[in-house]
Amino acid sequence: MSKMHLIATSAFGIESVVGRELQRLGYGDQHIENGKVTFSGDESAICRTNLWLRSSDRVLVKMGEFKALSFEELFEQTKALPWDEWIPENAEFPVDGKSVSSKLSSVPDCQAIVKKAIVEKLKQRYKREWFEETGPLYRIEVALLKDMATLTLDTTGPGLHKRGYRRLAGNAPLKETMACAMLMISRWNGDRILIDPFCGSGTIPIEAAMIAKNIAPGMKRSFSAEGWRTVPKELWKKARDEAQDLIRHGCELRIHGSDISEEAISLARYHAKQAGVDSDIHLQRMDMADISSRYKYGFIICNPPYGERLGEVRQAEGLYRDMARTFKELDTWSYYILASHPEFEKIFGRRADKKRKLYNGRILCNYYQFYGPPPPKREPGTDMLKKV
Repeated sequence: MSKMHLIATSAFGIESVVGRELQRLGYGDQHIENGKVTFSGDESAICRTNLWLRSSDRVLVKMGEFKALSFEELFEQTKALPWDEWIPENAEFPVDGKSVSSKLSSVPDCQAIVKKAIVEKLKQRYKREWFEETGPLYRIEVALLKDMATLTLDTTGPGLHKRGYRRLAGNAPLKETMACAMLMISRWNGDRILIDPFCGSGTIPIEAAMIAKNIAPGMKRSFSAEGWRTVPKELWKKARDEAQDLIRHGCELRIHGSDISEEAISLARYHAKQAGVDSDIHLQRMDMADISSRYKYGFIICNPPYGERLGEVRQAEGLYRDMARTFKELDTWSYYILASHPEFEKIFGRRADKKRKLYNGRILCNYYQFYGPPPPKREPGTDMLKKV
């Protein structure tokens, strides 16, 4: 199998999380930049990373990178790339584009030039003048940044946040990839109780259960590259068989999700069942102010309502004060809270031990991390219940 350069894209702020995931999968030769991690791998890496990456948006093949100050340079250097080794005669190959701080600022023109260059390359290989584009999808992107053009092939198709279990959508759902980043930043690993008191349609609890059970997030979906001749079907089968074998069965998990909306809880139950983790999560309608636990050590990981309009902002501020009162009763717990309000810490009444800038969609947020004390080492025959 041939080594190639691959790119795992991500939301800004979680590139290092994606890098750690790739490291665990065995892809340590990597370079981290804003919004992406470039790494080396063979054809099997396309299968394994699409199946296993939890916080990445998609996996791309890096076809080439070069400086382009004119359309002629863009055309000639694009044409020189080995498109014919990847793209079959009947392929559908649309070209997307973006340009930032570059002389070639017209994205439609750049797309047209790249498309024309690839067609000319394929004409040389297949000895024909017209391509019907009725076969498998090979989506191409030309991205220009400060006059450097990067050309890629998208192996994923619909973004990796589309796991296949979310068939119904609630209001302003948290992306599955961001939920996983929040969980991985917290270092929760299934050993302690986890509560999400604003679970909405269930994303954080469901992704937590999948992490704890080691269920590959891409198991219930397909990918663009599954129809490619350059990535043999036996590699996909091997990767899926590996993922199936690595599922941890018989885990005893303490994952709780609650929400004040009965409709949201109904959606969460449906999604948990679709994901195959409904028996691993306890979901119930509950006001955040009523949250309590008999366990002394645990995690709260949540994405409370932001309140983007004026009246909603005031409601959100009142909610943050209520959270502070409720969470104070769980004084040995750790809390991880995603919020966009610039004065969150002041309203919450406590400075975070650590915070991290993250983008939830296009909303700039901070991920506030409040650390509880570590639990004592467990002695045989004891439990971690809080005495009441």
